[in-house]
Amino acid sequence: MGSDTSGEIELGLTVGNSIDRLEATAGSFDFVEFGLAEKTDIPAQIEDERLQEVCEQGDVALDVHLPFKQDVATAIPELNDGIVAYQRRLLSWAGENGARKAVLHGTVRNPSDSSLRPLFAEQLREIVDAGADAGVEVVVENVGHQKRGLPLSVLGEIAADVDASVCFDIGHAYMEDGNDGIERFLREYGDLVSHLHVHDARRRGDTHIPVGAGEIDYTLLPEHLGSFDGTVAIEVFTDDVELLADTARRVAGTFDIDWER
Repeated sequence: MGSDTSGEIELGLTVGNSIDRLEATAGSFDFVEFGLAEKTDIPAQIEDERLQEVCEQGDVALDVHLPFKQDVATAIPELNDGIVAYQRRLLSWAGENGARKAVLHGTVRNPSDSSLRPLFAEQLREIVDAGADAGVEVVVENVGHQKRGLPLSVLGEIAADVDASVCFDIGHAYMEDGNDGIERFLREYGDLVSHLHVHDARRRGDTHIPVGAGEIDYTLLPEHLGSFDGTVAIEVFTDDVELLADTARRVAGTFDIDWER
């Protein structure tokens, strides 16, 4: 392992849906977050044995990201039932392959329609329960800067109501509401955060760039997550291992932990 987290914070890497990228970049991290693409037939088109073998060889644990574009709730009951069934199938596969956490985008068909929010809460509760049945912790991610993403405050309130863990994406939060939005969410809902996505961003639209290259105030993390002992996924869109390692060291430094490749 490349890190020394004293049984507390784990540093990992998002690797998309590429086992090759996982193998090439993740050896120094504690875990990988493997993405399930919308067009992938799960489990038929995933090389389960190779995925497990590469994780074992690299001594990394496995988490997953559920399909990025799948809404959690719509206004149509039959579609909602299908969404839950689909996520249950993916979570069952994730559990069978040893995944510990599954990231779920907090999206609805029309986030400005407040009548969909109770439906989102109901759907989220069912998906969280499906994860629990599979032995996987579902963590709902803030994507309020996107067309179908729920606003930060709404997502936090619903997650608290249904007792769901949160994947807090600091770059997404910055793009939605700046450093003030990051601080407000962590102050109000930081106790729900089990998983972090870390990268840097600029308000002009640059995201998923190395930490230190953008405008995010990373001192807000230890200030509001001082007792955090969850998982932190580096989500920088590059295969340059040195850049990934630099971001990992910077993030580790904010939490005052040691990390060396």
